[in-house]
Amino acid sequence: MKIKLINNYITDNSNECTKNCYFLKSDFNAKYEKDALENGANIVDLNEAKNLLGVSKDIKIVGITGTNGKTTTAAAIYSTLLDLGYNVFLCGTRGAFVNEEKVDEKGLTTSSPIKILSYLDIATKNKCDFFIMEVSSHAIAQNRVEGIDFSLKIFTNLTQDHLDYHKTFSEYARVKSSFFMDDKTTKIINSDDENIKYSFKNTLTYSIKKVATYSLVAYSIKDGINAIVKTPDGEIMIDSDLVGEFNLYNLLAAFVAVKVLTKKTNEEIKKALSNFGGVEGRVEVVNENPKVIVDFAHTPDGIEKVLNALKANDMIVVFGAGGDRDRTKRPLMGAMVERFARTPIITSDNPRSEDPNLIIKDILEGFKFKEKAIIISDRKEAIKKALSLVKGKEIIVILGKGDENYQEIKGVKYPFSDKEVVKEILKEI
Repeated sequence: MKIKLINNYITDNSNECTKNCYFLKSDFNAKYEKDALENGANIVDLNEAKNLLGVSKDIKIVGITGTNGKTTTAAAIYSTLLDLGYNVFLCGTRGAFVNEEKVDEKGLTTSSPIKILSYLDIATKNKCDFFIMEVSSHAIAQNRVEGIDFSLKIFTNLTQDHLDYHKTFSEYARVKSSFFMDDKTTKIINSDDENIKYSFKNTLTYSIKKVATYSLVAYSIKDGINAIVKTPDGEIMIDSDLVGEFNLYNLLAAFVAVKVLTKKTNEEIKKALSNFGGVEGRVEVVNENPKVIVDFAHTPDGIEKVLNALKANDMIVVFGAGGDRDRTKRPLMGAMVERFARTPIITSDNPRSEDPNLIIKDILEGFKFKEKAIIISDRKEAIKKALSLVKGKEIIVILGKGDENYQEIKGVKYPFSDKEVVKEILKEI
């Protein structure tokens, strides 16, 4: 990738290097530094590259990490800051956005250093006050966020995921914790989660269950979210149409973040936050009759949070598990769906290089009563089966892919959207 300068450019690819260009060196590509030098490039780090581009030093960068909740929390902060009149850049799982305009498609949760640099360049040109980014454990472990001067770091939660990469939960927790060990940066920590370690200096906490800097006096999640929040500046009521305790955590984190970043009054923040309508593909109702909900949940904890929020309903749940990822979570996902679903339908997610039927077999190991599960490996046929089973007031919950518009099989990404498939099938019925 190249970033243009006046009469020059910055690249992270040594094969693109020519005399006097700039090679952005990071841990990611350090082994190619010699090749870049041989091609005549000048070697620069992220800070030097930012100076070359004239990236504004006034942009406050916010990094959000955790197993679940990153995307919704980031989107809630972005939405609230926009409503308060600020210019804001957002990047993460859903792509990149600046002031409500989409500027890049979906990619990695946390992009490569050169991509982040290009985003900071766009943010500067759009006079952004804030830069909100999701930070994955992979990015922390691979030093993809090295050289980024965060103004604020936020921790959502930590549950099992990515053990295919980190191997053990303790290593996963260590990597996440390393993001919060510095004394300088302001940190916002979910103190209900005991799996994280952090420096107490410059740290604020939020909690639903404990005494914290920002805690709850009372709350209800029966019809949307209604919560009385105790803050250092007095109590405030947060109202939202979002569902579930997990979204209450997301909104609470977003409220604290905006308070720290802007020093606006509680009432101003509450009003702007209440306008946030959620994120596409996160507990998104894609059809009303029958009611069909799609969600991105793809971990045992994520599934539990979503289905627990919907447990007042009889649920037909369609789900699978991704291939070439943590196999140990598959039976745990199965057990969680069996616990909540009236009718579980196990299907294919993104099998990648694996055999979908072997993934399904792993999931089925988590079921106490395996005969309860309906197995249909073709995802479209599984969704069609779910729609055919609806009688009365049951709802269909389709988990795992959310707003993804592809299904990855044997290295090929085929067009596939759960939402569009539902609409297509309903037209045929």
